[in-house]
Amino acid sequence: MLKNLFNRLEDIYPELVELRRDFHMYPELSHEEVNTPKKIAAYLKELGIEVRTEVGGRGVVGTLKGGKHGKTVALRADFDALPIEEETDLPYKSRVPGVMHACGHDLHTAALLGVAKVLSEHRDEIPGTIKFIHQFAEEATPGGAKPMIEDGCLEGVDVIYGAHVMSTEEFGTVSVKDGYFSSAQDDFNITIRGKGGHGSQPHLTVDPLVTGSQLVVNLQQIVSRRVDPQQAAAVTVGSFVSGGANNIIPDSATIKGTVRTFDEEARQVIEEALENVTRLTCAQNGAEVDFEYIKDCPSIYNDPEETKVVEDVAKGLFGEENLFTGAPMMGSEDFAFYTKEIPAVYFTVGGRSEELNAVYPHHHPKFNVDERAIINIGKMFLSLVTK
Repeated sequence: MLKNLFNRLEDIYPELVELRRDFHMYPELSHEEVNTPKKIAAYLKELGIEVRTEVGGRGVVGTLKGGKHGKTVALRADFDALPIEEETDLPYKSRVPGVMHACGHDLHTAALLGVAKVLSEHRDEIPGTIKFIHQFAEEATPGGAKPMIEDGCLEGVDVIYGAHVMSTEEFGTVSVKDGYFSSAQDDFNITIRGKGGHGSQPHLTVDPLVTGSQLVVNLQQIVSRRVDPQQAAAVTVGSFVSGGANNIIPDSATIKGTVRTFDEEARQVIEEALENVTRLTCAQNGAEVDFEYIKDCPSIYNDPEETKVVEDVAKGLFGEENLFTGAPMMGSEDFAFYTKEIPAVYFTVGGRSEELNAVYPHHHPKFNVDERAIINIGKMFLSLVTK
C-alpha cells in the first residue's frame, strides 16, 4: 500500500508546490491568521474530511476515519509567518510588506495537506483515525499549541508526530533524538527605576544605567555557578535600553532576555536565581525594580519507543547514512506542549540546497528551502500513520 501512497504523493507534488507558494506569497503573522486557516479548512473539506475550525483560537483540525481498526494518530503542522521583510528574488516572494515565511511553515502546511489528500483517497485501506492538526502562532508567546490542546485537539489521540524542514541540514536527511530534543524557552523583562539627574552631579542620583550594567554582568554567573555543569543552559540578555543624552543620568533602564534549558530542575533554579540576583543588585545600589519572568514553553521530549519507530522509518526511506541522532537543539518549539500530554516525536527534515541558494538560516530575510522536502515530510508521515 505504501508504494501506492508514495506514487500518489509524487503525482500531486506540483499541486503541493503551488499551495506552498500561495501560502508564501500571502503570509500572516501569529494570532493574525485569517485567510490561511480558511484556505486550509476549505482544502480539507473538499477532500471529505471532517473539519473543526477556530480550535483554540485560529487552529484547524481535520479528522479522517480509516476503514481498518487501529489507533488514533495526529500529525501537526504550523502555519504562521514572521515580521521580516523578504529579500529574495523568488517569483513567489511575499506580497505582504514586512511579513514573510522565513521558517518553513508554509512548506509544513503544504506537506500535511498533501498527506491528507493521499490518505483521503485511500481511506478504506487506512488503519485507525488520523487527525491533521494545523496550528497557528507557533512563533509567538503565548503560542497556539496550548490553547488548541485545551480546546480538545488531542482528544482520543494515542500518538502525535511533528516535522520541521531545516535549511541548516542537507536535503535528503532526517534528524531525530529520543528524550530532550529542544530547549525550554522562558523570557524575562526587568525595569530598573532610579533617580535621574545631571551628568555632572552623579552623587545626587541613583543611576539605573550603572545598576543595569552590573546586573547584566551578574546574570552571567547564574549558569556557571548555579547550574550543574552537565546540564545545558543559557541566560542571554538581548536588549538593554536606557538614556538618550550624553549629559543626563536617566530615570530608568529596561533589560530583556531569554532563558534556555532542558531539565525542569535547572529551569526552576535559574528562574529563582535570576529574580534574586536582580533584586539584590538593584537594592545594593538603591534602585527599585519591576521583575517579570514569563514561562513560554517547556522542552520537547521525544518518546523513546516512538522515536525508535521514526528512526526505523527514516532509515528505510533515506538510508542509515542520512539519519542523524545528535545533540538536541537549543531553540524552542511549542510542539513541546503536545509532548507533555501524550507520546510524541518531533523530527527535522533537511531542506538545504547549494544549487538553489537555499543556504540561509531560519528567520533570515533570504531564507528558502528545497521544496522537495514536501515529499520527504509526506513520506515520513504516510509511513508513520500506516505502520
